Amino acid sequence: MSPLPFYFVTLTHPTWEAAVACVRRLPAEALPELRLDLFPEYDPAELVDALARRCLVTCRRKTEGGCWEGTEAERLDHLLVALQARPAWIDLEWELDLTPEIIAHRSHTRLLRSVHVPKGVFDLETRLENLPKGDAYKWVGHAEHLSDNAQLKPLLARCHDLGIPLSAFLMGPKGLPSRCLQGAWGGAFTYAAPDDGPAAAPGQLPLSVMHGWRLHRLNPAFALCGVIGNPVLHSRGPAFHNARFQRNFKDLLYLPLECATAEEANQAMASLGILGLSITAPLKETLPVLLGLQGPLNTLWRRAPQEPWQGANTDAEALAKALAALAKGPVLLLGDGGVAATSRAVLEAHGFPCCQLSRRSADQDLANYRPIGVIQATRLGMDDGDPLPFPDQLHAALPSLRWAVEWVYKTDTAFAAWAREHNLQLIEGNTLFETQAEGQSSRFVQGCG
Repeated sequence: MSPLPFYFVTLTHPTWEAAVACVRRLPAEALPELRLDLFPEYDPAELVDALARRCLVTCRRKTEGGCWEGTEAERLDHLLVALQARPAWIDLEWELDLTPEIIAHRSHTRLLRSVHVPKGVFDLETRLENLPKGDAYKWVGHAEHLSDNAQLKPLLARCHDLGIPLSAFLMGPKGLPSRCLQGAWGGAFTYAAPDDGPAAAPGQLPLSVMHGWRLHRLNPAFALCGVIGNPVLHSRGPAFHNARFQRNFKDLLYLPLECATAEEANQAMASLGILGLSITAPLKETLPVLLGLQGPLNTLWRRAPQEPWQGANTDAEALAKALAALAKGPVLLLGDGGVAATSRAVLEAHGFPCCQLSRRSADQDLANYRPIGVIQATRLGMDDGDPLPFPDQLHAALPSLRWAVEWVYKTDTAFAAWAREHNLQLIEGNTLFETQAEGQSSRFVQGCG
């Protein structure tokens, strides 16, 4: 019988041909999850045969996020047809009574028992006291707060010590740490989306991302770092920092950690034992203040969970380096958030006169102000289709402008396109990101763990 893989990859492709092609590319650590409810027009046994039996078969009810539209009896009959083809694994609901027909196949097909609990329910400890018959177990909840993930860690460790193969994780963006830290916390496996298909559940990551982060090689020595704020799922930080952690043989994993308040962030930092953080909006000013540090800061690190936090502003370091290569003179600064505050402090420290524009001062008269440079420090550009910020004021300032700085690195923004159109010397958001992230990574590598 097939051993338990670390990654189950749900086949969510629009066609069966695309799903089979995906399976051929899976690494040894991954096994496809064949959701019969996603391919209802096919004979289940033929699907299992097409995968050479190397698959986990399930058929999800609508109440558990699936697409099965028949009766419960029809669903079980559909699964029994698949069992005739002897798949490596079959996933049956936690509370489902095993019929003699199912039991007859246990000599050649391993049994995964799973449950998806409603929002607000956390009954894993109770369920572990009375396990149904099975070879492995999956419990799935929902993350309302980032710190909710910490509830799973001791239970996963206990099951690991008892030899119970368990995966327990939380759905949603805030549950991402539990999906990724299964190996470090004692979990036996996790779920991934195919690289060429949609996610099967909220918070599911593509296999190439999870495999690139080497989640299958984590152990209890690994500690958590990440980018914290909202939004963060688009961040380039995980790809940047995890690669550097691997090159430096650091037992650290860097993840996007979504939360919008300093209080929620502080709870997660304590409960998850976080050692390093990149802080982004809206926490750059509020989180350092809550920790008793002077902000705005974008970087926090500590040697161990009981050690005090250290902070730095590598955004400021990156902008200072960029300004050294730009013509000196008056600057038009767009925005009034944490990035704008950092920008203004750097400009003033390096002798650049500054005129700051925000929504509250958008009608400011710039007729007699001749800026030589402009810094875009608003969040416009984070979302596709965002417009050019303060277009009238930019048009008025254009005759004297020689250079522009864009902080947003997510996309090719309207501001960056405008700067190129008018032949301004442009410092792009990607350039600033690379510089500030290098400063962060050196602190994480040297100061965490």
